[in-house]
Amino acid sequence: MPKSARSYREPASPVGTVAELFAGVGGFRIGLARAGLRTVFSNQWEPATKAQHASDVYVARFGSAGHSNVDIAKLDALPNVDLVVGGFPCQDYSVAKSLSAAKGLEGKKGVLWWEILRLVEQARPAYIFLENVDRLLKSPSSQRGRDFAIMLKTLMGAGYVVEWRVVNAAEYGFPQRRIRVFIVATRTDRWTGGEDPATVILKGGVLPRSLAVNPAAEDLLEIALTDSADVLSTDFNRDGSRSPFLNAGFAAVDRAFAAKVTVKPPRTPVNLGDVLVPDSEVPLEYFVSKARLAEWKYLKGAKAIVRQHSGGGTYTYSEGSMAFPDALDRPSRTILTGEGGASPSRFKHIIQTSRGYRRLTPMELERLNGFPDDWTRYTADGKELGDARRAFFMGNALVVGLVEKVGKVLAAEMAS
Repeated sequence: MPKSARSYREPASPVGTVAELFAGVGGFRIGLARAGLRTVFSNQWEPATKAQHASDVYVARFGSAGHSNVDIAKLDALPNVDLVVGGFPCQDYSVAKSLSAAKGLEGKKGVLWWEILRLVEQARPAYIFLENVDRLLKSPSSQRGRDFAIMLKTLMGAGYVVEWRVVNAAEYGFPQRRIRVFIVATRTDRWTGGEDPATVILKGGVLPRSLAVNPAAEDLLEIALTDSADVLSTDFNRDGSRSPFLNAGFAAVDRAFAAKVTVKPPRTPVNLGDVLVPDSEVPLEYFVSKARLAEWKYLKGAKAIVRQHSGGGTYTYSEGSMAFPDALDRPSRTILTGEGGASPSRFKHIIQTSRGYRRLTPMELERLNGFPDDWTRYTADGKELGDARRAFFMGNALVVGLVEKVGKVLAAEMAS
């Protein structure tokens, strides 16, 4: 993998069309374009801020044609497309009261699932490709897996076969240990993956053909989803301490099958050190001064702190140590939204080079996700964005190369 990702280019002869929801700065669009799919509609709206920086970057890179910057709830319909994609917000994905009380949950980001479903039921695309944090499979803590069970139930009810997989980007040769759950739904009349659950999960489905796994799985479980979504919301896994959905699976006709799959390590790993820019090109502000180095080391180190409860009494807060500095000969840790800014932090990356200790630059963060260099530098009106905002984008983004791999299999399905 080169230090800098390939530049973006629209496919000259697209084999299918895409509508992109929760578009961010366009990671889905870049990867799918490389797979031969053309995005004809996009929507990006951030409700928490007046400034719409992600949408502005999206327009700067792709133009305004087909782009929408409104609350998804205000979208009446999607255009006729082959594929709907989206990395929907993960801050709150509880969907339990949806069918009878969705309006009562306005403002909670989890109810955005019902907007996705509404638009999918209207557009009836042949395929759906969604991404989220793997914690989605375990939500909420009181009923592990309930929210995902409802998502599966409602997608099947809309006429789709559904696959899911927890994917670590580093296991497929990318320079970041970013772990996310991929969800691919295929309209039943377009399904070609077979019926045997183990075969679908290990080799027949869209996901194993895109992202290969070892030819054997552990713990193949059958999960009944015959109850209505309303019943699932109250009864699913009420007595269970673990989610039954494991790290891979397949759902069709009110049944789901989950398995634990493994992946062979890449022959040639790509590491954090492979994406770095020369120190001579790194502004001085990214280097850690000697005066603040001890603070960084403390935050990264193991500690046990006695704290006081608000109502009285004390407790000990403990946390383990983190690598300091971050290893250059391994894929990086996951980029978080708070990666930017000069203030010391336990979770920001710190590397050591010949010039000393420093933070990662926005360009290096873009490379860890497979975006072209300086992709997020400017808005549509030419305004240059700060590193904290650009890091926030990359903390929310996905690994473009993984999207490309899945996109190529979907493109082949569309062309067949």
